[in-house]
Amino acid sequence: MKFENKKLLIFDLDGTLINSALDLAIAVNYMLEQIDKEVYSEEVIHGWVGNGALTLVKRALSGNRTVNRNLDNTLVEKALDIFLKYYEKNLCNATVPYSNVTTTLQTLKKKGYTLAIVTNKPFAFVEPILKSLEMDGLFKLILGGDSLSKKKPHPMPLLYVCEKIGVSIENSVMVGDSKNDILAANACAMHSVGVTYGYNYGEHIAVHKPSLIIDDFSELLEVL
Repeated sequence: MKFENKKLLIFDLDGTLINSALDLAIAVNYMLEQIDKEVYSEEVIHGWVGNGALTLVKRALSGNRTVNRNLDNTLVEKALDIFLKYYEKNLCNATVPYSNVTTTLQTLKKKGYTLAIVTNKPFAFVEPILKSLEMDGLFKLILGGDSLSKKKPHPMPLLYVCEKIGVSIENSVMVGDSKNDILAANACAMHSVGVTYGYNYGEHIAVHKPSLIIDDFSELLEVL
């Protein structure tokens, strides 16, 4: 499949453009240690990433991807505060772009595509990470998980980006590694590209029916 007449490319961040799993895992385990809770392996924590900081913290406190509905709200607030303060100071110790991401983004921008990011990560963390990885300046618009009243898998962020930039859904593509990305795109009839190397909760991205699946980010240059 080759996409035609696309102008706007919307990207997820964690698991799509950057591998931030180790820094997130270290921050989660730091938080758990501070409140005398059991810590977990990086691999286990990988499976909890993707729905924003609050959900990640709740999953860590539950010790499961399925959040315990009986969590104490005071404990959740304390844990979230510890996590956010630690992570803010340790955003890019081990975080790196995935293979071929930076050069591919630069090439796409030179070709005239408008690039945007829609992530469920808190907005305040995104720019510092991009700057640290020398990826700032590539994106016309960035939305975090707290930028709007709804986040992925709700289609609102994708629709907002299209409206703000002035490009139709038909001329746009969502690129991501998880079901949140593909479900958001499907919900507004936007074409999507699923990457196979991210964090998709142990599921293959094909389960959620993206328009196209790629194994390496540079393959975008072949389909656009």
